[in-house]
Amino acid sequence: MHTTFGPIAMLGSGETSLAGGRIFETLAQKLPSPLRIAVLETPAGFELNSAQVAGRVAEYLATRLQNYRPVVDVVPARKRGTEFSPDHPALLQPLLHADLIFMGPGSPTYAVRQLRGSLAWGLVRARHRLGAALVFASAATIAVGTRVVPVYEIYKVGEEVTAPEGLDLFVDFHLPLSFIPHWNNTDGGADVDTSRCFMGMERFTQWCALTPKDHTVIGLDEHTGLIIDLSAGTCSVSGVSSVTLLRECDPEIYPSGRTFPLAELGTVYCPQDPAENILAAAWEMVTSAPPLAVPEAPAEEVLELAEQRELARARKDWAASDNLRDQIAALGWQVLDTPEGQKLIKV
Repeated sequence: MHTTFGPIAMLGSGETSLAGGRIFETLAQKLPSPLRIAVLETPAGFELNSAQVAGRVAEYLATRLQNYRPVVDVVPARKRGTEFSPDHPALLQPLLHADLIFMGPGSPTYAVRQLRGSLAWGLVRARHRLGAALVFASAATIAVGTRVVPVYEIYKVGEEVTAPEGLDLFVDFHLPLSFIPHWNNTDGGADVDTSRCFMGMERFTQWCALTPKDHTVIGLDEHTGLIIDLSAGTCSVSGVSSVTLLRECDPEIYPSGRTFPLAELGTVYCPQDPAENILAAAWEMVTSAPPLAVPEAPAEEVLELAEQRELARARKDWAASDNLRDQIAALGWQVLDTPEGQKLIKV
């Protein structure tokens, strides 16, 4: 089975903002349609309203990416040892065919505790090896790195600064990377430094001293993201601000719109065996999953009406265009007008 690594987008914040929407759109353009999206609830699984937290993102994606005929599932993998465990195979079925997988708000350390070594995390990594795009924001951005910032423990509970191990998504590619969202946060105003994910520079410096010497910290400004394309060997900055690469206190800043070689993150190793280091049970589930039903294709009559409508629109005969749209709808199809032209969706 051929390995096709999907792109990985890391967001500093604003997954449902205009900037976040553009990143999702960029990824969706290169993925199959209908687009199957899975939203993992895990990072917020300790919250009483975790379903609503993930549900809001799911609703946003269903609307923002409507031209790609999205099928959006929320995966309530909340806590080990419960009926909503990230090790529960039936619960995780939407991951088996997901083209885009998202994790976002919550607690970084909680996400790590629930996902490390879990079936859910194995499925996420397996799907990525087979081309699925991964998008992480907020707490999930921190959790998937080599080292974690215990955000709540430090600035809300008052614990000492520590740098515990994360899920280390990029270890298979020999890239020791840690991520800090909300890099340029200014919620504290002139009185309190809330940059570096609310820790401030002083505590961030202490955290850096606890991390491995050979690894890279990537600071993500708010409403800004980094798309890492392992197959193309590129990193692209998107959003309203910039991304900072920090090695041994030597920052390099890349503004939005900038693309730079993946090699700037380190010497990349790409596994030749797609199942290398993937949980065996997860790989088996993904590769043996029965194919989904093929979407129904429009009948010749529908295609002819759509062609007539396109000609009517070209000559600006809006009445004829609307009439043809109604005829198409009567046959069970909806017409969407997109920048790329008409799209037919079965209703």
